[in-house]
Parts: sequence; C-alpha cells; structure tokens
Amino acid sequence: MKLATIAGLAVSLGGVALLASPAVRVLGDPTRIRTRVLEQLVLWLLLALVLGIALAWERAPLASLGLKRGWARSLALAALLSCGVIWLVSPLALRLVAAFGLPSIGSRVAQFAALPIWLEILSVVTAGVVEETLFRGYALERLAASFGSVWLAALLTWLCFTVVHWPVWGPGGVIVIACTGAVFTLFYVWQRDLVANVVAHVAVDAFGWIVVPLLWT
Repeated sequence: MKLATIAGLAVSLGGVALLASPAVRVLGDPTRIRTRVLEQLVLWLLLALVLGIALAWERAPLASLGLKRGWARSLALAALLSCGVIWLVSPLALRLVAAFGLPSIGSRVAQFAALPIWLEILSVVTAGVVEETLFRGYALERLAASFGSVWLAALLTWLCFTVVHWPVWGPGGVIVIACTGAVFTLFYVWQRDLVANVVAHVAVDAFGWIVVPLLWT
C-alpha cells in the first residue's frame, strides 16, 4: 500500500473516528450550536484533505472515487436506493430494535429536530456527501485495491461506518445504521456510483431527520 493511500485512509477513517471519540470535546460543549457547526466544518475539512490526497498525491482520477458521467442514471439509481431504504430497510431495522428491547431512536431524532432548520439541512447534506465519499468512494475503493477483495473492503468500511455512529446514536440507533449502512455499502459495491449513494443518503437522512419530525408536530 502506498504512503499516499495510507495517509488518505488515516484521514478518511481515522479522522471520522476522532470526531466520534472523546477527543471531539476540544471543539466545545456538544450541546452548543457553535460546536455542532464546527463538527460539520471539520467533516468538510476531512473531505477536502482526502480529495487533495487522491487527486494531487495519488494522482488518481475522479473515477477512482466512484464518480461517473451520466447523472441522470445516477439520480434514477438514487431514487431506487432511497425508496428501498426508507420504505423497506428502515422499518425492518426499527422492528429489530423493538424486538431486541433496545432504546428507541425517537429521542435522538427529537433532539435533532430541535436544531435550527439551517443546521439540520447542513448536517444532512454533510452526512450524505462526506460520509459516502470518505467511507465508500475513498476507503472502500482503496482497501479493495490494496487487499484484492472488494468484499473484505466492504466489510471493513461498513464496520467502521457503524462503530463511529455508536457514541451519538447508542445501541438502538446503531442497529438501524448498521442495517441501512449495509444496504448503502452493498449498493455501492454493485454500482460503484458515488453520486447515487450521496443523493440517496441525503434523501434518506432528510426524510428521517427532518420530514418525519415535521409530520409528527
């Protein structure tokens, strides 16, 4: 594995892990709006660093991140993926949480819904763009090339994606994220289309975090 790729993986996976660790407290009180905004900005910084490493240091094309031409097809795939996750995967995951007797994610969603709408939108867009690019577009692709196995890379990135969400969402939320993350990962392995994954991720999070709470009120 090349040094540039090691650095890219350290930033993409290690950087997000740091944000999920107690180290994030250096940004301030997690309940403050300012801290939440800083967290979003740090995620975009991680994305910029990874893109810089991929394009300038590795000298890799955008296609190596799953970026393809033909956005119409990507948007159609995104619609298929988002509908499947919203109407099939998420409800089944929530039933699994209830069957295990784990805490509902309702309180977490309610906390998110209490944020200013502009911060909700920023968070949803950041989650979709940054997480899909770091975990799927970069880490999965680089680990697959290094190990010679896309399935091992998919498993490792899915595990990392799931674990980093534990501190915020807890056991019930992690079950849901593990299920939806598995579908996003498998879909990416199938299509290798980062745009489709990003758009679907944003749509799913917007529906669950913004639209549904608005319907409840």
